[in-house]
Amino acid sequence: MAVSTWYKPRTCIAQAGSPRGTGLFCFQRCSAKKHSGSPPLLEAYMTKGAATAIGFCAVLLWSLLALLTVGSAPVPPFQLSAMSFAMAGVIGLVFSVRRGRLGETLGSISLPAWLIGVGGLFGYHALYFAALRNAPAAEAGLIAYLWPLLIVLFSGLLPGERLSGLHILGAMVAFLGAALIVTRGGGGFESSHVFGYLLAAACALTWSGYSVLSRFFSHVPTAAVTFFCLASAVLSAVAHLAFEQTVIPSSGIAWVSIVGLGLGPVGFAFYLWDIGVKNGDIQLLGTASYAAPLLSTFVLIYAGFAQATVTLLVAAGLIAAGAGLAALGSRNSS
Repeated sequence: MAVSTWYKPRTCIAQAGSPRGTGLFCFQRCSAKKHSGSPPLLEAYMTKGAATAIGFCAVLLWSLLALLTVGSAPVPPFQLSAMSFAMAGVIGLVFSVRRGRLGETLGSISLPAWLIGVGGLFGYHALYFAALRNAPAAEAGLIAYLWPLLIVLFSGLLPGERLSGLHILGAMVAFLGAALIVTRGGGGFESSHVFGYLLAAACALTWSGYSVLSRFFSHVPTAAVTFFCLASAVLSAVAHLAFEQTVIPSSGIAWVSIVGLGLGPVGFAFYLWDIGVKNGDIQLLGTASYAAPLLSTFVLIYAGFAQATVTLLVAAGLIAAGAGLAALGSRNSS
């Protein structure tokens, strides 16, 4: 068949008597020349709201990161990353092979896309681990968690995006809430740890840059994350062999935690995030990402690794208020 027909992504043409863009999925009929007839990827059918919701599911998975990392002890960071990335990549590889799109996906990844994808996944984790080795965890974590705010700010440079004052205000309010959680209401910065702080800042720039620049590679399918994970696994393994001692997990909890990381926060979450940043409301998604440290703390409390405090309640209010302001800004912009 020379011409096959389906529905084009994210574009709705309002007809008489029908609201524009209503419903979770909206379709516009179009023609695609010389297509094999196989169904397009799921993200091709999504509205902006649906893609944003999927992207936020990555944030929910990242809220499990702290608990699963604690459970995976005493496996060192780069070894843990290598194992988790490898698992995420192999799972993606299996799906790509079963769908018969392995060669097509690999061929769609240009050199810039490789640099952005692998640089984002591996670069973020490498810089984060390095920052924790050169600065106190609370301060380094706080600086590294500037990435949602930077996503909101950088998104204003994207074609078709308009950054409003409510977006900026919402991101800053949410950041204050996250800061309370990370620093536990205290903490401070010391000049002796400047190098670690710079690494943490580079970490924030790396992930925010990856998230925003991914928008320019929306033609690259989400399945490409498979190869980014596999490449990141190889680089993590090299870093592990260079800087760490190999530790074989000795408990069932450790193995379950490692598998959980590979399936969730350091695995499937990257596929979901790719859909969100390429097709969703990136400004709302950036602000909503501040829910990750809040939800992570709640998970740790439920698991018995942390205690509820007044600071946590205040932080929850700030993050919720920030997300609300960003959502209002997105509504006004549209």
